[in-house]
Amino acid sequence: MSITELRIVTLLPSATEIVAALGLGAQLVGRSHECDWPPGVAELPVCTRSRVALDGSSAEIHRQVSEFVGQALSIYELDRDMLRALRPTHIVTQDQCEVCAVNLKDVEAALAKDIGNAVEVVSLSPLRLGEVWASIRQAGRALSVDADSYCRTLTGRIARIAAAGTELPGAPPSIATIEWCDPLMAAGNWLPELVAIAGGNNLFGAAGEHSPRLEFDDLRAVEPDILIFMPCGYDLMKTAEEAEQLLQAPTWAALAAVRDSRAFAVDGNAYFNRPGPRLVESAEILAEICHPESHNFGHEGSAWCRLGASPETDNRE
Repeated sequence: MSITELRIVTLLPSATEIVAALGLGAQLVGRSHECDWPPGVAELPVCTRSRVALDGSSAEIHRQVSEFVGQALSIYELDRDMLRALRPTHIVTQDQCEVCAVNLKDVEAALAKDIGNAVEVVSLSPLRLGEVWASIRQAGRALSVDADSYCRTLTGRIARIAAAGTELPGAPPSIATIEWCDPLMAAGNWLPELVAIAGGNNLFGAAGEHSPRLEFDDLRAVEPDILIFMPCGYDLMKTAEEAEQLLQAPTWAALAAVRDSRAFAVDGNAYFNRPGPRLVESAEILAEICHPESHNFGHEGSAWCRLGASPETDNRE
């Protein structure tokens, strides 16, 4: 099959970014309801919808998600009529996380009943940074595109950030990453590796493992140098709003990182939560936060902000 004959549907944001980065943006014919990058993909037909109301608090969203998962139900619904109408040759999806996108079983069921077996399903499931680059190569192979050169560019940028961190004086700052606020969860998967690359010492969450529950007493016991909020699915503004409310509680306000203005919000939805090309920018953001004296990639104000300052006006002095 030639490139021009490809008709690609992507069912998660990172897959859309990968396909576009490989030069196949013109071959995209459908997307998930969450796909919003690169610019222009919002015009594509939408093939999924969420069953969870996302305008509530962290606790409310967690309760809804837990109810669906507890009943072995997907929190996303696949628009089978739309999928059939789009006549895809390839569907790029995932089987890593039940709450990240339509699950693989639903996609396979749709293919068997409504669409037909001529569609190739490309399922990505990275848990570590190296697996993210491997998943980009996997997508390239499935779509008849050589992704090696592009991946070398990404890993080269990561290597330069890591190399700069080894030259910095003193011990690396200790970092607590918060991927969900209620219940409290630390960030796992590729995040611990990104923290190390940026020159930080990750305190909670292990590379290659899903995000763990976190007790506030554990957080208070270690007194992290830096506290970074990155709730899954939240943009910078929503993250800052929720984190600011949390930090008003006396227990949180007593943390040294909060007292010393070393608590930050980042755009987790656009960067950290997506296992795709922009994890390189995620490493840059962490480097700016951990070592502002040495790194300035220009992300402050648009991708991260110091809590206590407006995301739109917070600029490095």
